[in-house]
Amino acid sequence: MPSTPVYTQQPWLETYSEIIDVRSEGEFAEDHIPGAINLPVLNNEERAEVGTIYKQVSPFTARKVGAALVYKNLSRHLREHFADKEKDYRPLVYCWRGGQRSNSMAWVLGQIGWRVTVIEGGYKTYRAYVREQLAKLPLDFTYQVLCGKTGSGKTYILRQMQQRGAQVLDLENLANHRGSLLGEEWHDKPLAQPSQKYFESLLLQQIQSFDSRFPVWVESESNKIGQVYVPKSLWLQMKQASCVEIHVPTAARVEFLLQQYPHLIEHPDVLQTKLGYLKVRYGKKKISQWYQAIAQQAWGDLFQDLLESHYDPTYTHSMQRDFHNVKHEFSLPDLSDTSIAKLLNALMTESVALSSKK
Repeated sequence: MPSTPVYTQQPWLETYSEIIDVRSEGEFAEDHIPGAINLPVLNNEERAEVGTIYKQVSPFTARKVGAALVYKNLSRHLREHFADKEKDYRPLVYCWRGGQRSNSMAWVLGQIGWRVTVIEGGYKTYRAYVREQLAKLPLDFTYQVLCGKTGSGKTYILRQMQQRGAQVLDLENLANHRGSLLGEEWHDKPLAQPSQKYFESLLLQQIQSFDSRFPVWVESESNKIGQVYVPKSLWLQMKQASCVEIHVPTAARVEFLLQQYPHLIEHPDVLQTKLGYLKVRYGKKKISQWYQAIAQQAWGDLFQDLLESHYDPTYTHSMQRDFHNVKHEFSLPDLSDTSIAKLLNALMTESVALSSKK
């Protein structure tokens, strides 16, 4: 029996069989509700075509062409995506403003008999919600900032804490970036960072999964991670938080970095290009020294010089500027499994103690 679409401005209060974003691929790539799938009723090219006809011919002609394209695409989605859905299937559908594109899909699915919910106001309603939540939700938590010079294993240590049950806000993971010049996440090829808007969507999803009774551990980041920025409300909370600082000898940090960044050694042209960006800051002579170390494959010497000339002074400056509230310090002889295990025990004890104070 046909079903009439249900409209909501608060879709996050319910659960759905599936969340469907019917906007174009380009709109979806910029930002979308985490977990949503993209079933465009007009793809990038079709949307541009209809828009051109609207401006250059007439709105009426554009609506006719648009309708034909929309129902062609809906027919394909019905055959390829919806054919195996059961009677109790309950999707959430949205487009840019909750207008013709989402309503077209909702009407067709409703005629089949599925109960469809449409976001009133579309993506713009969702985006307003993200901005509102990120302005206030970070204030509900107590943060612990893990500090340490580059190569101290902060990211690795926090991920080990997460496996032990600690609440960890992994900003570098959300941003697809390790937070420094050489920190672009690397797989078979570099992963693109999310847009600022999608980074915020992912960040909100992560924060909403936390329990305010327990501390949230976070690494001592800059407010800019690659090309994305930490929202102001969270950044201010991080700057005011208590810090735990770890100290690791330079030699151990060099060894750790050589293990963590093998792609830079395997692709020296990429490393050379990245170091070239520092020419304005350090001058031609220093860059030439680094290039020579790359040519000679003197990786240990290169990474040690990078730490001492670039990363360590930058870290000292950032600590003085942003993270002065150091409550505990731990010195590790190296980053062996034994040393890290002892540190993890101490940090987890610290985390439990903080929880008991709330």
